[in-house]
Amino acid sequence: VVGDAKAEVVDGVLVGTQKSPKGGNLFTETDHDDFELRFTYKVDWPANSGVWFRYDGKGYQYDILKYKKPVAFSGTLYCPGKMFITRNLNEALENKDGWNEGQIYANGEHLILWLNGTKVGECKDDTLRKGKIGMQVHGGKQFTEMAIHIKKMEIRKLGRDDKPTVPVKK
Repeated sequence: VVGDAKAEVVDGVLVGTQKSPKGGNLFTETDHDDFELRFTYKVDWPANSGVWFRYDGKGYQYDILKYKKPVAFSGTLYCPGKMFITRNLNEALENKDGWNEGQIYANGEHLILWLNGTKVGECKDDTLRKGKIGMQVHGGKQFTEMAIHIKKMEIRKLGRDDKPTVPVKK
């Protein structure tokens, strides 16, 4: 854990919450470069959280949020200094009260994000090539009741020519 978040396993589910309004992150010990990551999550709203990838002090983030200006919903691709690289504009794709399937394809500069089987973002960006994977618990008093729950994470290392595994729509 980096920062002031609390991460614990409850009934086999990783749960991240704030210990103070500062928030924090939980990261892998190893770096990852080209991979496909699938994860099953739900959040207690209001929330601003996400899954970091290629994090090296900065990182890309599969955002889990409802943002007003500019409008963006879960499945949006965030990068510090660039803000949103791609935005999910369809709030209805996310099950606000239950479990959701997120998927990230990061192979070279090619990045694709899916939410519950629907592609919500695709771009070419070479800002970050390698780094840790992590879970964010965003700071802020408005998120003190927030919790992120991750019950499954699977990663597949990719070779240069490996194509994404297209998820099944829910």
